[in-house]
Amino acid sequence: MSRRGRAVLFLAAAVVCALLAAVVAGRYRSRVEARYGPLRSVVVSTAELPADQPIGVDRASALAVRRVPASFVPPGALVHPADALGRAPSATIPAGSYVLGAQLAVPGPKAPRTPGVGQGLRPVQVAVAGAEALTIGERSPEGSRVDVVVSRQAGLGRSATARIAAAAVKLLALSSPAGPGESWSATLAVTEQQALSLIGAQSAGREIRLLPRP
Repeated sequence: MSRRGRAVLFLAAAVVCALLAAVVAGRYRSRVEARYGPLRSVVVSTAELPADQPIGVDRASALAVRRVPASFVPPGALVHPADALGRAPSATIPAGSYVLGAQLAVPGPKAPRTPGVGQGLRPVQVAVAGAEALTIGERSPEGSRVDVVVSRQAGLGRSATARIAAAAVKLLALSSPAGPGESWSATLAVTEQQALSLIGAQSAGREIRLLPRP
């Protein structure tokens, strides 16, 4: 076989291999999406993001977009890295972690003094729904006592439920949504058991609301 003929043969083989690889990759992606849901874009940290340090343009390289199955995406995960710029993590975000809207806050010129946590209690930050009701009135809701309600929507073979996960706990801080599509964030003084219960409820996609005490 001539040199030109061998070149044509090798080129044809390379095209066939590329087509087979595309078919195999497409089938694998279809199986993943069928099992875990369609792929969604989420923001992850490629480097550690220190607490209370605003994420500026110079730190934008510490954020990246990854596509993961929908069932693995936690509630409140950011979609665009630009949504994190100018905001500061309330706690250190390790490298390789999802970046959630509830973890970030817009730093103010002067942080207000928050009420003390209390002996034997721990501060825990959770995303809450309907927190606008706590802002009605002239007094700040921070420092007041609230009941924490965890609810679950009705689904296939199950009814909607709601329970008080923590009663008469101190509201240490309340932050309004920093951007569209994000939720309010509340910092509560709770026991270790209550903190684990609320963290578990948020991870499971439950809705958390705060009811002001009379």
